[in-house]
Amino acid sequence: MLNQTVFKLMLGALLAFAYLFNQGWSSKCAADIPTVKQTQVGFKKPPIFLVEVQNNCPMCPVIDVHVKCGNFSQDHVNPNLFKVLGHNDCVVNGGLPLAPLQKISFNYSHRKFVMSPSIWYFQCE
Repeated sequence: MLNQTVFKLMLGALLAFAYLFNQGWSSKCAADIPTVKQTQVGFKKPPIFLVEVQNNCPMCPVIDVHVKCGNFSQDHVNPNLFKVLGHNDCVVNGGLPLAPLQKISFNYSHRKFVMSPSIWYFQCE
């Protein structure tokens, strides 16, 4: 009786793994899109903002994260963290992977720029 129970549990686990493998891990991250959060941390003129870009997927790295960034100037931040490629197109971490749940942050001093993720790819293979 115990062997039959163990067999059923192992079979269930194997089927669940096969389902996840067949569906692809990246589909499991579809709802966990990267986020860009800005918080004002300095209140002088010009104000200072803390920007946090986070991979919200608990299972997969995300690569080549691009952010809509308006007229953001490269003078405001280290290009290894956040590089301006063109008008309204900035790349995070040089396009390199952000590990599951990893966050990259930086400060800039200027009026607030509207930022939101535009392109990214989950690397779940």
